[in-house]
Amino acid sequence: METESIPDTALVQALNYGGTFHQSFSSLDADVVLGAKDHTLFRIHSWTLKTTSGWFRSLFSMPQQNPLPNHPEVINLDEDSHTLESLLRIICGLPINPLTSYDEVDALLFAAEKYEMPGPISLIRVLIMTPPLSDQPLRLYAAATRCGWEEETRRASTQSLTLNIYAQEYQPILRKLHTGAVLDLMNLHRNRREGIRQRLNEQPFVTGSTTAYCPRCRWKVDHHTWRELKYRVVMEMDVRPLGDTVVDVGLTVWPEAIACWDARCPNTECTCMLYDKVETLRLIRECIEGLPKTM
Repeated sequence: METESIPDTALVQALNYGGTFHQSFSSLDADVVLGAKDHTLFRIHSWTLKTTSGWFRSLFSMPQQNPLPNHPEVINLDEDSHTLESLLRIICGLPINPLTSYDEVDALLFAAEKYEMPGPISLIRVLIMTPPLSDQPLRLYAAATRCGWEEETRRASTQSLTLNIYAQEYQPILRKLHTGAVLDLMNLHRNRREGIRQRLNEQPFVTGSTTAYCPRCRWKVDHHTWRELKYRVVMEMDVRPLGDTVVDVGLTVWPEAIACWDARCPNTECTCMLYDKVETLRLIRECIEGLPKTM
């Protein structure tokens, strides 16, 4: 079906149709002409459409007018030429156009769903899991939840933990999701934040006891540096629920962390370190690693 150049007869046909035939879909052997909304024309065999598309199979099962010889009527479609070309290349077994943006993915998915083409949908499902598409978790999540792809949905939800989904830049994407998908994602992010908050208020960490004493001299101490560090950890988990910025950077360089690790007993004859930095870092890391990573 693919041709290197459009034959002169095809050019004449194109003039008669009021459009230009796509170079890869101009064979006069094809018995169907599809028209994109930008007036690009595509010749394709009806057999290909009937065997790959439920929509076209139903269309061709209805009574048809007898077209003029070698001059079938144009079936005008809503898609632009790039989307239609990508769709036809897939069902015809031709080299496909690379998918480099989710705007292309969304347009192609919508067309494939509308024309009931499971082949292109299954191929798109594979391609969105590869770069550069796999590096956009919210767009991946939107496509996966709309199509009911559970594995891809879980992977996208995990990747989203690097994002502050409440930021203004992500609101347009979230608005396109159905309510259940948005709530599921928000709950995952919230559960990680609240999970670490709960764990930091439990043993073996210092709890919210009203009275605390130095473990060595039993002098009364105030754990305000630990409370401030806990608050900073929870707030960081709110904007980046993955927690990597907490354990890899924050607990070492934050002012709250430095103050906590330097805290000592106020008794001048004791000055015992109040917190074991190494053990506390290990415990916090374990807590974060134990939080839910997907829905």
